[in-house]
Amino acid sequence: MCGIIGYVGIKSASPILLEGLRRLEYRGYDSAGVAVLQNGDLQIRKRKGKIDEGIALLLKTQPVSGPLGIGHTRWATHGVPSDENSHPHLDQAEKIAVVHNGVIENYEALRQKLVRSGHKFKSGTDTEVLAHLIGERYARRSLERNGLNGERTDDLTQAVCDALREVIGTYGLAVISADQPDTIVGARRGSPLIIGIGEGENFLASDANAIVAHTKKVVYLSDYDVATVTKDHFEVINLGTDTANVQISKLEFASQDAERGKHAHFMLKEINEQPQTVLNALRGRLDFEGATTKFGGLNMNTSELRSIERIVIAASGTSWHAALVGEYLIEELAQLPVEVEFAHEFCYRNAPLQRDTVLLVLSQSGETADTLAALREAKRRGHRALAIINVVGSTIAREADGGIYMHAGPEIGVASTKAFVSTLTILTLLAIHLGRMRMLSAKRALEILRALENAPGQIEQLLGQNDRIKRLAKKYAKANDFFFLGRGYNFPIALEGALKLKEISYIHAEGYSAAEMKHGPIALIDEKTPTVFLVPQDSMYDKTMANLAMIRARKGPIIAIATEGDKQIAKVADDVIYLPAALELIYPLLATIPLQLFAYHIAVTRGCDVDKPRNLAKSVTVE
Repeated sequence: MCGIIGYVGIKSASPILLEGLRRLEYRGYDSAGVAVLQNGDLQIRKRKGKIDEGIALLLKTQPVSGPLGIGHTRWATHGVPSDENSHPHLDQAEKIAVVHNGVIENYEALRQKLVRSGHKFKSGTDTEVLAHLIGERYARRSLERNGLNGERTDDLTQAVCDALREVIGTYGLAVISADQPDTIVGARRGSPLIIGIGEGENFLASDANAIVAHTKKVVYLSDYDVATVTKDHFEVINLGTDTANVQISKLEFASQDAERGKHAHFMLKEINEQPQTVLNALRGRLDFEGATTKFGGLNMNTSELRSIERIVIAASGTSWHAALVGEYLIEELAQLPVEVEFAHEFCYRNAPLQRDTVLLVLSQSGETADTLAALREAKRRGHRALAIINVVGSTIAREADGGIYMHAGPEIGVASTKAFVSTLTILTLLAIHLGRMRMLSAKRALEILRALENAPGQIEQLLGQNDRIKRLAKKYAKANDFFFLGRGYNFPIALEGALKLKEISYIHAEGYSAAEMKHGPIALIDEKTPTVFLVPQDSMYDKTMANLAMIRARKGPIIAIATEGDKQIAKVADDVIYLPAALELIYPLLATIPLQLFAYHIAVTRGCDVDKPRNLAKSVTVE
């Protein structure tokens, strides 16, 4: 959940580290810092708070210069947010600096052991324990080679390996030493880390966004990989096998794709990119001649796909809401039973999986810890695991048996928007694909394909309502509680609308099936509690309108998301946002757009930090 950037080359490291840290802000953090090797000494600059208000000012008043350095944005796990707990951390001799993502589960036992050996700690973090442990192993190796001719240039790498063999937990880390002024050592287990390959310079980063302005060539490290990186060379070994599978990949996006451009926030930029996002998800996958869809990466032939008897979809957060829509789609179009699981629950309960069950995991980052654990659990039990992911080269992308890329481009805003819409699009395509192998007629499939083809233009129409939605947001921005209600395909979208509002505006919001209101939650309805009703003209329209009447009778303000031409809704709702007429299973794609804009404009009106909401991180890489 934190961010790492490392640089070794011929340029001054500080500006590159600071730029990388800014590009990692979206991941969520409470402090930031850098360590730079200057004239043989490690110089540490770190501070609690936002980058521009903390570490950037500190580097301006106390500049450091040198061609080797590491930087970090921290999201607190062990130890409160503070200057002392910020990374980087030094070892006992103050010769080694470490930045670390993840959690060292046995840090307390290691700490006590080090204290008994005379170590003194300045922070309450597990990372400082790791730094001291690496330092002790480094000193031990130095003693062992005392008297030998020449210097061992791999001492730092070997010390990191020695230390990690004693560690229980997860880590993505970067380590530098004053004694090896041309080397960064990186390692990963359960927390992403990549090498960026330049000319006369190389990089380490937890996220490609941090280095995309400098290089397009990267190596994605696997679990237990340890990398030794100099300006002209890198080498990777694996703690488990001593050899590593190293593959150089090319980044698919440019640095400007990860910039805000003319938009006030990344979230607004990404909302407005969604017509293109849907086009990207559809491109090359529509087969009108065969009335079906095409996928190149499932790695399952037609016979294997037909043999599927059940699908379990595992996901977290926004992806879990998309999974619920996927359940409705696949069960209706393919007549396959689908179960949706929170990824973290799937891992820790003994859910029965019959032989022909396939696990499908959903993750924008491809690094979500819970989702990755679910994938590994399914594979351990002998089941095929497929994935829908956005980040090429991510851990889930590499470990899944097959998958489908979103091609949505980098998503920087913490609150997911375009990745959600892309996932919905791909799940619809997948449902058609599986349905055509069973009982979905060509006529019905073509109808859905044409509706999907029209969706980007319809999303563009909805984005044209931005000013109206902004006025509605200002009208309701002072509310302290919201309900979001829908039925059928739109029930998960109600959940997602409530989540978006909670995430970025800090307003308490609840999503429910509209039919569930009478079973308890309706007790909370009053004149100060608005309800956003998803009531497009679908098969559930009359039922949903009856549920709406119950809210109206109790004087609750109603904002309706309805279909163009619906004359009845304006008589019972206080405000209406109209959707273009569409097939029932396309409405989730369309209804999502005004809910995103509504949440965005309420958050802006309330003065919230839309792209970096408090306490949240973009990619949750720890349990």
